[in-house]
Amino acid sequence: MNPLIESIRVFSKRARQKRAAIFRNSFSLDCDTKILDIGSDDGLNIKATLEGTTVQPRNVYIADINQQSVTKGSREFGFTPVLIAESGALPFPDRFFDVVYCSSVIEHVTIPKERVWQLSSGRKFRHESRRRQKAFADEIVRVGKCYFVQTPNRHFPIESHTWLPFVAWLPRRLLIPTLRVTNLFWVKTTNPNWCLLDKNELSELFDEARIMEEKAFGLTKSIMAVSKTPAPVVAAPQVRTAGCPPGSLRVGQGMRAA
Repeated sequence: MNPLIESIRVFSKRARQKRAAIFRNSFSLDCDTKILDIGSDDGLNIKATLEGTTVQPRNVYIADINQQSVTKGSREFGFTPVLIAESGALPFPDRFFDVVYCSSVIEHVTIPKERVWQLSSGRKFRHESRRRQKAFADEIVRVGKCYFVQTPNRHFPIESHTWLPFVAWLPRRLLIPTLRVTNLFWVKTTNPNWCLLDKNELSELFDEARIMEEKAFGLTKSIMAVSKTPAPVVAAPQVRTAGCPPGSLRVGQGMRAA
């Protein structure tokens, strides 16, 4: 294996382990704790995060836009699968979960997939992304008594989706052609569908939360909004769950979650 790739993977694994420890130490977790992992993929990350706790798999709800992923997580880990779409509300009443867990997801709540390579205006991309991220954050606050939201820091010099230095600082009109080229040969490929946040921006989305920093090489690598007490509820939107397949829930118009 490429030594660079292996070094980055080891570094990323250690960062996730430290982050998991922060999560476990932030909340009182027991066998009755009900957790929503939004943007979960197959739930492998939340499984590792909950290792050593008594949280029951059936009380862990994994929510993603990919049916195969949540089905796999249900089959392999016993989690409750939740299929969501790319825009809209979560199909749960207020305060349904004890904790909402959201790791490296909110930065992907931006514009529809089919537009990410076409929209080169950084101003328009950021404006629309911020609007969607605000709606996404409000849903997290609404359905969770507590929450833990982690995202890469916009000012960290190594961009986590590409493993490239300083890419996050490029204007979008340069970012898109840069990724078209680097995707041809670089060790990690990506779509320009992320809109990174800094501490102040994350705090604006979750104004009741404590903003914590994850450090690497003396710099802030990622940031976390952690709330251990219920925040005021925003207005709950109407949701549709009719016609759901057994063992899962579907939103008629859901938000982007991955």
